[in-house]
Amino acid sequence: MKRWKKILLILLAVILLAQIPFCYRRYQIGQLAGKIDALQSERNQAENPQYNDYKGIIHAHTNIGGHSTGSFEELIEAARANQLDYVVMTEHVAELFDTSALTLNGDYNGTLFVNGQEVNTTTDRFLLIPGSSESFGDAKLETPPFLEKYKAQNKLVFVTYPEKLKSWDAEFDGIEVFSLHTNAKRMNPALFAEDALWSYHGYPALLLTKYFSRPDENLRRFDELTRTRKLTLFAGADAHSNIGFHLFGDDAQNKIINLKFDDYATIFRLARNHVLLEKDKPLTRENLLQALKNGHSFVGFDTLADSRGFRFTAGDKIMGDEITLADKVDLKAAAPLAARFVIFRNGEKIFEQTATEINFEAREKGAYRVEAYLDSIGFSQMPWIISNPIYLR
Repeated sequence: MKRWKKILLILLAVILLAQIPFCYRRYQIGQLAGKIDALQSERNQAENPQYNDYKGIIHAHTNIGGHSTGSFEELIEAARANQLDYVVMTEHVAELFDTSALTLNGDYNGTLFVNGQEVNTTTDRFLLIPGSSESFGDAKLETPPFLEKYKAQNKLVFVTYPEKLKSWDAEFDGIEVFSLHTNAKRMNPALFAEDALWSYHGYPALLLTKYFSRPDENLRRFDELTRTRKLTLFAGADAHSNIGFHLFGDDAQNKIINLKFDDYATIFRLARNHVLLEKDKPLTRENLLQALKNGHSFVGFDTLADSRGFRFTAGDKIMGDEITLADKVDLKAAAPLAARFVIFRNGEKIFEQTATEINFEAREKGAYRVEAYLDSIGFSQMPWIISNPIYLR
């Protein structure tokens, strides 16, 4: 056999052998999907007598603000397919037009859209909800006057990319503790490309979820701040629908061969924000934003399992509420599936139990929040649920 043929065969053998780990990972993801399907038969979702649970996405872009190739049609259809109750838009700003006025705002196909923007100050980046026609020019403002201006207009101002935040003492309303975009940047692109070759077609959402990691530093910062003030934590989809490739396309978006890794339909299945509204309050923009400001919400990584039905309460108080501590307060958490509940007080782990419902007697002041883990399907390091705190003052 000629030398070049031997070299070619050796290279081919090496390439085939290198695929074995990814083939096995494809098998593991299939097994995980089976376990998740089996979990559905174990759900025990009791009706919440006081609150409705509305699931949705915060931090989404379309081609209105650039940086995205996503269309309104694609976005609305993805929200419908995922049965989302709301989507908070956060278009990038533009110098010559008001992106918040041109993006989706109102009810479309049964989903409430809110017209927010992603806005810079001289040092920081925020999600402004709803957006403003003046937001582009505010990039020259420092963070304190920016916050003063828009909080006076009763707008929500949430931190995005907290790892880049400079103004930690500023009076913002909440922190994006988990970002799909930031998490994706930590992926090894070569490993993900191989994984995607084997697994993306069959299990796109689960493949992405396998790369998730707990946002330790962001949660540490959040817990540190909530020792003395109220804040809302949330997960950001940062959906752009712009990662992939196409061949033989034109400017009219006709694409013969098109592969997109971050299509809205997939991204909207991953990290959701569940907002609790009193039964007598309809889902409107005003009620949604007030509930988010109050911290009446939790993060659910719903690819692992539907987190609707999760509750964290203290009597008639819920996540985001403040309670004056006299002697003791009974904290209760419940989920539709058995999970390992972990209670944190000011960021310190103080209680842990696997069950569908737990009780904890709190006797010290502090900000108490819950994380729930699905150890039964192999997710012992990445939370299934992250709650907002209940504050005992």
